[in-house]
Amino acid sequence: MEKKTTSNETEPLTSKKDTSDCSKGEDCKENGLVVRNPKPALRLVEDGTKAHASRGDKGDAAQISNGYSGVQSSAPCDGEGEDAQGTAPAATTTTTTTSTTCGAEAQQQLMELEDRETWSKKIDFLLSVIGYAVDLGNVWRFPYICYQNGGGAFLIPYTIMALFGGIPLFYMELALGQYHRNGCISIWRKICPIFKGIGFAICIIDLYVASYYNTIMAWAFYYLISSFTAELPWTSCTNPWNTGNCTNYFSKDNVSWSLHSISPAEEFYTRQVLQVHRSNGLDDLGGISWQLTLCLLLIFTIVYFSIWKGVKTSGKVVWVTATFPYIILFILLVRGATLPGAWRGVLYYLKPDWQKLLATEVWVDAAAQIFFSLGPGFGVLLAYSSYNKFHNNCYQDALVTSTVNCLTSFVSGFVIFTVLGYMAEMRNEDVSEVAKDTGPSLLFITYAEAIANMPASTFFAIIFFLMLLTLGLDSTFAGLEGVITGVLDEFPHVWGKRRELFVLGLTILCFLGSLATLTFGGAYVVKLFEEYATGPAVLTVVFLEAVAVSWFYGITQFCNDVKEMLGSAPGWYWRVCWVAISPLFLLFVTCSFLSSPPELRLFDYDYPYWTTVVGYCIGTSSIIFIPIYMIYRLVITPGTLKERILKSITPETATEIPFGDIRMNAV
Repeated sequence: MEKKTTSNETEPLTSKKDTSDCSKGEDCKENGLVVRNPKPALRLVEDGTKAHASRGDKGDAAQISNGYSGVQSSAPCDGEGEDAQGTAPAATTTTTTTSTTCGAEAQQQLMELEDRETWSKKIDFLLSVIGYAVDLGNVWRFPYICYQNGGGAFLIPYTIMALFGGIPLFYMELALGQYHRNGCISIWRKICPIFKGIGFAICIIDLYVASYYNTIMAWAFYYLISSFTAELPWTSCTNPWNTGNCTNYFSKDNVSWSLHSISPAEEFYTRQVLQVHRSNGLDDLGGISWQLTLCLLLIFTIVYFSIWKGVKTSGKVVWVTATFPYIILFILLVRGATLPGAWRGVLYYLKPDWQKLLATEVWVDAAAQIFFSLGPGFGVLLAYSSYNKFHNNCYQDALVTSTVNCLTSFVSGFVIFTVLGYMAEMRNEDVSEVAKDTGPSLLFITYAEAIANMPASTFFAIIFFLMLLTLGLDSTFAGLEGVITGVLDEFPHVWGKRRELFVLGLTILCFLGSLATLTFGGAYVVKLFEEYATGPAVLTVVFLEAVAVSWFYGITQFCNDVKEMLGSAPGWYWRVCWVAISPLFLLFVTCSFLSSPPELRLFDYDYPYWTTVVGYCIGTSSIIFIPIYMIYRLVITPGTLKERILKSITPETATEIPFGDIRMNAV
């Protein structure tokens, strides 16, 4: 949506007009500056590098005007008492910005604006965001979380958390990134500097996710390679890794399923791919699987060459990776619906267990799933939207993307539960007894076993695991781009011209960080990181982000920013969600998790108590950067404690917005 130009905006900025002749609400031109509502909130000192509140105006300093001041992008700053245009002393120039953009800071902002790339097409951005939001969490995590929490009963808290938590915050991050055009670290200079530690916490969380999320893709890649055979290796019990308990109930022989029976698909997953039988648990992980290491190395190689040049290259890759999974999901849905006993799985999926709604862990899982899937709090939405055009309709993007994401999760539930009903029919058991283990095992055991018994099983296995790879690659592109954009925007003088080198170092770091998950006990590490490194940490980050934007930056100021981009301000529903409902939900869920940590179990391994302490340490290691930076900020800021707090919560850098051929500093 293009912003309409008023009559005042069409006048040349060099025209002289005394500010005393300007009425309230009228744009005034002075010394090459456009000043809206020129109320002297701040007075620039003569050194041209700092801004201080004038006497009697300290009360206004914390509540900066919603107007904006515009300067030409190419204007130099000499730093010797002249203003940004070099036509008058800085001490006599009144603007609504909190600081001048002189010296290195001005050069940094100008470099960001001049060199910052944008999406080649709008569809590139949409596919990238959809590819990020629709990931393994929809096909892998949502079905087993839903199954674990009572089937259809889980859909109720999931929908509530999406409407009042996930979608409003999803929209907020898209708007913040598009307006301020910065990554997750440096954006806080323009919002509330004391919360800058949120950006560092986001980067650490993204690195934790990369350390185990890509390992799951390595498992899928191993399955993909193993699928290039006439007979899939997880269809029989005659392989070297099989045990005496292996029972192939799909064979032509009349085979009965007993309590100790294990399907060939489960033994292939646990004994050939993961090899967990060679590990005694987290205290004895065993050696590193060289097969999985090679698979992961190839995955990171693909990732590097997809994102090393920026969003213009990754935006083309997602044309395949974001659309291909839907074709396969539709094929699996049709096939699953035709299987005998599929109705049993659908009935279990849709029939709610109302007692589950009284359990706190169901609401915790619902909140964690919607945030893990939609992705607020990971810095990705900030990064992707920062490459948008200023007047892009991010409101529409938020609704479309979040709706597609939630619907994909819901449809994926039908895909998995029709297969569960089929398995229950074949074993003559209840659906609840079919899958003993939750987590990726539903993906690599149930799905794999169902595919193995379809016509043209080799073909379906290849395209299915290829689909998993494309789903995972989208999210890996996005997660690493969140870190890359955040660091490059924060340190442009160091990495601004060395993106390829930084991305190479980042991928190597992520690969080395994944080595623990490539061991024989790596599956135990993956589950530990999944439960503790992301869930509570992301909830805490999003809670503080909502508080910082709504309460410190100001909901009125934020809505004015959105109106500046879209032409209309957000309604009361969004305002109430941002200010009160979303933070309260997040606070409740976070406190509930901390008061009752989950008891972890994977296969036949019960996690010892000390792993809870380790898990809390992992989760705290990321969010600890938030209070550390707050303390650091208050220590280095001069003045009394009140002045330090005031300066630390006041935006220190203006946001430049497009104004024809001119860049304007908006606060």
